[in-house]
Amino acid sequence: MQKNDTAVRITDEAVTRLRERIGAVRRTREEPTLEEATKDAIRIWARAIGDLNPLWTDEEYSSATRYGGIIAQPSMLYGFSLQAIGDRSGLPGVHSFFAGADHEWYLPVRRNDSISVTMSLSDVVELRRRSGGRMIKQVSEVEFVNQHQEVVARTWPWGLRMERQRSSTNGSTSTLTPATYPPEEIERISDQYAQEPTLIRGSTPRYWEDVRVGDTIGPLIRGPWTATTSIGFLRAYGGQFLKSHGYWFDFLRRHPRAGVLNGQGIPEGPSRGHWDSEFARSIGVPAAYDLGPERIGWFCTLATYWCGDDGWLQRLRVEVRRFNLEGDLTTLSGVVTAKGIDDGTHTVECDLRAVDQRGEATATATATIALPSATTGKDEDLSMEREGVIRRAD
Repeated sequence: MQKNDTAVRITDEAVTRLRERIGAVRRTREEPTLEEATKDAIRIWARAIGDLNPLWTDEEYSSATRYGGIIAQPSMLYGFSLQAIGDRSGLPGVHSFFAGADHEWYLPVRRNDSISVTMSLSDVVELRRRSGGRMIKQVSEVEFVNQHQEVVARTWPWGLRMERQRSSTNGSTSTLTPATYPPEEIERISDQYAQEPTLIRGSTPRYWEDVRVGDTIGPLIRGPWTATTSIGFLRAYGGQFLKSHGYWFDFLRRHPRAGVLNGQGIPEGPSRGHWDSEFARSIGVPAAYDLGPERIGWFCTLATYWCGDDGWLQRLRVEVRRFNLEGDLTTLSGVVTAKGIDDGTHTVECDLRAVDQRGEATATATATIALPSATTGKDEDLSMEREGVIRRAD
């Protein structure tokens, strides 16, 4: 067990052992968070990220689309297994932060699909840290395969491992003050949420020919982010340290450095920092903070609202620049930067941003979105489900 102010050092030997695992499939004894994309699981994920698109939740609506039924929101990849965030093992007691990921989607996750997740470490890089102490970037490759042995998606997530020091703080958040809101501001936010359904393109095709470079996407708001928001997301996302009673103590016996002693002398997992501001401050963050995959979900919402049911989010690269803190209000927006035709598929490239109430970008993203063409018609299949393109697991 560790006290909150215990400094855990990253040694050269530990980094060497970590690098020795590059390329090997990472096996885990952890149960998957979810194995089947049931109707309820798909709905719970959509609700957790605030996505209103009926394609994910309305059987009657979705049955009239090209998919013939409910499919999962693209970011639900993170709801199946904690391996989706990549390999964060190998440095016991060293805190881990999700920092971003590249994504490629080939097939939709359909209602009742069974999804298996395979992950391997692909790179280990040491980075400079402005506040002192060592910082390691771990990059992984993750593959998501359905019950037909079809690869539905691949991702390349990366995380940062930082020496935990009570005296040091995350340089990008240490000077920030959690936001407060007067009643009139809360009313304005409520009015913005009331207008969110107008962002959903839905069954009206957005044809490639009608899009121009410079067209804007959004804006979409999320927040103000609270402890309740965090728990709502964790309900769908799960967590390695979200264990109770004997399950938690069994985990501690196998991973004794995973527990951090709280003020009552009880070992808890570091996930508590996602809803408890006092605990977050003990690891150098000024308030409770979000999980990176939540913002990936928001970017997916922004993109799929815009492209409509007949579009397809092919690729998304997200860089998480810093945490969202308790009280932060995020505005997501984007702009079309390029158009092209790739092997007969009409695509657009987009730059996306997530900006907080301070005007600071907390995450940036680039997206490739396939759109129907007015020439070929909206019935064109834009996913990788076309014959000869389906990827099979090895």
